[in-house]
Amino acid sequence: MNRIYLDHAATSPIHPEVVTTFSEALGTVYGNPSSIHGTGRAARKALDDARKLLAASIHADDNEIIFTSGGTEADNLAIFGTVSKKDNKHIITTETEHHAVLHACEKLEREGYDVTYLPVGENGRVRAEDVKNALRDDTILVSIMMGNNEVGTIQPIAEIGELLKGTDVTFHTDAVQAFGVLPIDVNLLNVDLLSVSAHKLNGPKGVGFLYQRKGTSLTPLLYGGEQERKRRAGTENVPAISAFAKAVEISLATMEEKTEAYEQYKTIFKAVLDKHSIDYKENGSHSMPHILNLSIPGIEIESFLVNLDLAGISASSGSACSAGSIDPSHVLVAMYGEQAAEIRNSIRFSFGLGLTPEDIEQAAEKTAQISQRLALK
Repeated sequence: MNRIYLDHAATSPIHPEVVTTFSEALGTVYGNPSSIHGTGRAARKALDDARKLLAASIHADDNEIIFTSGGTEADNLAIFGTVSKKDNKHIITTETEHHAVLHACEKLEREGYDVTYLPVGENGRVRAEDVKNALRDDTILVSIMMGNNEVGTIQPIAEIGELLKGTDVTFHTDAVQAFGVLPIDVNLLNVDLLSVSAHKLNGPKGVGFLYQRKGTSLTPLLYGGEQERKRRAGTENVPAISAFAKAVEISLATMEEKTEAYEQYKTIFKAVLDKHSIDYKENGSHSMPHILNLSIPGIEIESFLVNLDLAGISASSGSACSAGSIDPSHVLVAMYGEQAAEIRNSIRFSFGLGLTPEDIEQAAEKTAQISQRLALK
């Protein structure tokens, strides 16, 4: 069976050139970047070169990049590292954030912080006006993701950043899903902190970074050595970081053609469903090009995903799976309400490396066939 992978928003295959960079670095760049001898200096150069490329990818300075173990650590460092520096206790976020942000905020609530979870419309988008209205004298942090990992909605980050510019409020955005897909300039966005992970853009798992604007206060989460300018202790994973940089280099060079391809894939997919008279609705708006989230009336998501898997299609509900059952998507609940049918019949297809228009057409044909079959039951 020719398996078609349409779950790139969950994780992505490593690009062959990135595999080469990673494996070569594993064998040759084995020194500790903190060592002063030649072997250590070679590792330091590889680390510095990667940092320079990654900083340039978001129009930041080299010393504003903190390497982490991935997006979750970057989000946690941004949130806990910010609030521990100040006395204020109010945080603003949205109901549709990734759990790396939501669960961090829930922990802070248990410790006495007050968190405002802003609602979104049926398009999945928060309004900058709602952020403005939620601001208080004791607001310490605003954390709003750039692009939603389930429905793909792009949030008005630049508008919110302009609103917060010149205030004492720290502005963090989780850009894990958007980085490598959307062009990012931290100066145009006016963000103070920005989280990124390598495995969403054909890099290795277990590595990411947090951008920290100069002058933005941050308390470390980890204590030990003085790596990352004393902001994140632990010997840097130089091979993974070098591979991360290679993945970003490739991603930036191919961003336009990828965007064009992904928009074509969406068109093909929906055209096939239309050809078979499948009733569906696209969830979210202002969406990133690689995510297509569809509500298909008459289906139940668990059986639908099982049938797709048996047909060789790897897709996702976009929500958490635990012990064989799928929890309701908090994103769709926020968009439509707890009793909405979309919570039970929505599926996420996400595109990336290795796909062809023929793959998309074949996947859409199987999706249509399964939809028709399950709708008859």
